[in-house]
Amino acid sequence: MGQTLIRTIHEIEGVRVAGALERAGSPAIGKDAGELAGVGPIGVAITDDPLPAFASADGVLDFSIPAVSVEFAGYAAQARIVHVIGTTGCSTDDEAKIAAAARHATIVKSGNMSLGVNLLAVLVEQAAKALDPEDFDIEILEMHHRHKVDAPSGTALLLGEAAAAGRAIGLAENSVRSRDGHTGARKAGTVGFATLRGGSVVGDHSVILAGPGERITLSHQADDRSIFARGAVKAALWARERKPGLYSMRDVLGLGAA
Repeated sequence: MGQTLIRTIHEIEGVRVAGALERAGSPAIGKDAGELAGVGPIGVAITDDPLPAFASADGVLDFSIPAVSVEFAGYAAQARIVHVIGTTGCSTDDEAKIAAAARHATIVKSGNMSLGVNLLAVLVEQAAKALDPEDFDIEILEMHHRHKVDAPSGTALLLGEAAAAGRAIGLAENSVRSRDGHTGARKAGTVGFATLRGGSVVGDHSVILAGPGERITLSHQADDRSIFARGAVKAALWARERKPGLYSMRDVLGLGAA
């Protein structure tokens, strides 16, 4: 994803890479970020020290792991800069720390940065609101590549939150994450999740609203990671004009709150 971000930034006028970060011990440390991404030298060496990057950048695009995103949110708060977070799998405690950092940093956080997925979330919310939960069951199916470490995906949870918002319920109390064995009948009003992993799938998501005698399927397929990178850059440029706070891609795209 880091290489995709660099290639995307290289193609957009008015933005440039100010720093590139990798985990300690990575073989990429010291290499030119542009050369590694395939766009040629850009004069930015990859490092594992975030402080110089945060000191020189107007914004940070972060697709890492929860512990790192929490750390970076703190640095962004100190530097009073934009922090775009595409990291998924954050715990409730992680979310609270990021929200605290947003008192001083302008943070845009989303389970998915693509325009299509966020439009899908709006449609899911509207459909969930319109259809009686006693008649229509909601199931969310997602598939990603074999290397993805968190499940359900951040996008699946984003869509689940949209469905829950449409029905004015809490997702945490009404979600079913796994089924195995003799589970009994499905409880009306719950939101089910199914997770598939394999191959090199970038990201497939479907929201199925199953009623008596009919099914509605709302879906999105991601074929190229550049859609997330373009969304992240768009979010960073939008956030530069905003006050500190915690925002979502719905805010960036003017789609309204979940």
